[in-house]
Formats: sequence, C-alpha cells, structure tokens
Amino acid sequence: MVKLLKKNLTILIKDNMHILFTRPLEDCHEMMLKFQSLGNHISHLPLINIQGIEYKSFNYSEFKGIIFTSANAIKFLNIKKIDKQLKCFCVGNATEKKARSVGFQNVFAAEGNVNNLKELILQNFNPSEGQLIYVSGEAISSNLDQELILEGYNVERIINYRANEIQKYDENFIEKLKLKMPDITYVYSQNSAINFLKVIKNYHLESLWMNTNLMCVGEKTSAILNEIKWKKIFLFNPGEEEFLLYKI
Repeated sequence: MVKLLKKNLTILIKDNMHILFTRPLEDCHEMMLKFQSLGNHISHLPLINIQGIEYKSFNYSEFKGIIFTSANAIKFLNIKKIDKQLKCFCVGNATEKKARSVGFQNVFAAEGNVNNLKELILQNFNPSEGQLIYVSGEAISSNLDQELILEGYNVERIINYRANEIQKYDENFIEKLKLKMPDITYVYSQNSAINFLKVIKNYHLESLWMNTNLMCVGEKTSAILNEIKWKKIFLFNPGEEEFLLYKI
C-alpha cells in the first residue's frame, strides 16, 4: 500500500495495479511515470492523435479575454500577437500550467469541467469589459460559447485542432492486454470513447472488462461505453486521476 497525503487526508492506494491510459503520450507521460513510481503496472493505448489545423486570423487587440478548454488549444495557437495580460480562463490545472508556460499572467483556472469554467467566467468577467475569444478543437462536449452568448457575452470561437482516430493498433499489445486486463482504464473524451468501443469490438474484447474500473471524463463519455460490462464506472475531472485510486 502507498500512502498519499492531501489536505491533511491520508489516502491508502493499492500498489501493483494494472492501469491503462488512452490519451496521446504527450498528454499523459508525466502521470504514467508517477503512477509507475507508486508500484503500478502501466499500459498505454492511445485512441486519438491531435492535429493542428489552419484557422482564420484575428485582430487579437479586439479581445479582452481568452478561453481555453484544452492545453492543445494553446499548443496550436500562434500566441505571439496576443496580449499576455488578457484575462485567461482555463478549464483545469493542466491547461492553466500550459497557459502560464507560454506567458499568460492573468490566469483563472476552473476545476476541470466546462460548467465550472462557465461559472468562473461569469464571476470574473463582465460582458461590459469587451469581447472574449474561445479557442478549442473541432469536437467539444459543451457549447460554452453559445451558453455565454445567452448570458449576454460577445464571444468569438476559433477552432485550431482536431482529434483524429488512430487507424491501426499493435496486435501484439492487444494479445498481451488479453492476458492481463487492466484494473483501471482512463478515457478522457467522447472521441476517445467512440474509438475505444471500436477497438473492443474489432478485437472481440467485449467480455473481458468485468474486473476493470472505467474512469471517464463526463457522462457523455461514459454513456458511449455503457454497453460493455465494467466492474464500476467513475466520472472525474482531469487532474483527479490520482485520487480516484482510493475509491476502488
């Protein structure tokens, strides 16, 4: 057992668990190393890859605030002409970390989901302050820009990346996975869930997950995988992965 301490709470975590990550490597490499250091066996099956796409240019001086719901939105944005003193609203800690690393100084971070991010914006940015720019990928779980517009905000959305399905998987890895199925699997998006379900069906893995705890970001993500029999399904926000371990 490994003891972790957070806010005066001691949490006991089982070691030697098999944990499967499904994000692109650059998005989960640090966490994989950390979980491995706790004595767990780590597997990696990326379900999507992220590709930057061309987007129309803007006069960034017109905007008084910027919104990011993913670190990838920052990665694929040309930030040279953006005032780093703008109010910068981020969905969670990983996105906040990325925003600060590229120079944004006036950063507000939500607790990892879009509903919290919306409330954060409502509390810290008045529509009278000016226009907001929302930078995101093609597929989003919530129409944050439209919700803010209904609240009286002027919001322009930029789409600067997309998530592509990985077409081919290592069959040797799949065979090894069958021999030792994971105790925990993390799935972060609806696109990933759709592709994961395809992998499960294409490789006839449907009946092998009854002892696996599925960890999903959002109800829409988990709903896609509900037809598979899991040990349990947990919902979480990015950044909470480590503290889910004590629940199982």
